[in-house]
Amino acid sequence: MTRPVTPALSARSARLAIMALALTTLAGCQESQAEVEASAARERDAIVAGLPDASVRAAQDCLLVIWDAQDAPADRREFDVVHDEVEGGAISCATGTSASEFEQALVAIRAAAAANDKAALMRELSVPLLYIDSDGNRRDVLADELVEAGFDAVFSPDVLAMMQDLQLADMTVVPDQGAFFRLGAIWLVADRQGGRPRLVTVNSQAFREAEEAASKVATRERRPALDGR
Repeated sequence: MTRPVTPALSARSARLAIMALALTTLAGCQESQAEVEASAARERDAIVAGLPDASVRAAQDCLLVIWDAQDAPADRREFDVVHDEVEGGAISCATGTSASEFEQALVAIRAAAAANDKAALMRELSVPLLYIDSDGNRRDVLADELVEAGFDAVFSPDVLAMMQDLQLADMTVVPDQGAFFRLGAIWLVADRQGGRPRLVTVNSQAFREAEEAASKVATRERRPALDGR
């Protein structure tokens, strides 16, 4: 998977630098152009003063390269800046695509899972799909198998229910590998710079482990309340 150079600065500093340098493009239409430029200059000067030149250049790389590949409209760029940081780092630097592309994919996946719409969900997959069953056995599932009986084996009711709750804020990214949810129960990867991520892995073993971990946390949280009765 092709990706931009990873910035050598903190995720927060990177996001702030990108926001400052993109202000002129993303500013709201309520302000005049002069006001926009003055506001952008003040924000830029305040942030850039605390960052070395190399860090500023690095902060631009990931999103700017992606935007060049996408020709994305201003509203999507604003979303990309605000939501670029998740667990594991910057979405743009780790995955080679933008937060808005992930959000569009997640919206479609949630809707398809809620409706149990096989055709719609198939459009969000990269096939062959890697499937790991609850015992850890791995196999590639082809499109023909998913269209037939294999779909229900991979996308069980519990997995579909989990997919209905996938949110961008809960995503974890891994550089050069993609993004995952629920301890790796679901993985998404973009196959080109700035492209839409596709669902590439369903891991039932990880899903089960995530459910067990969540159950243990809930039990621990309930115990003090019960002890206080």
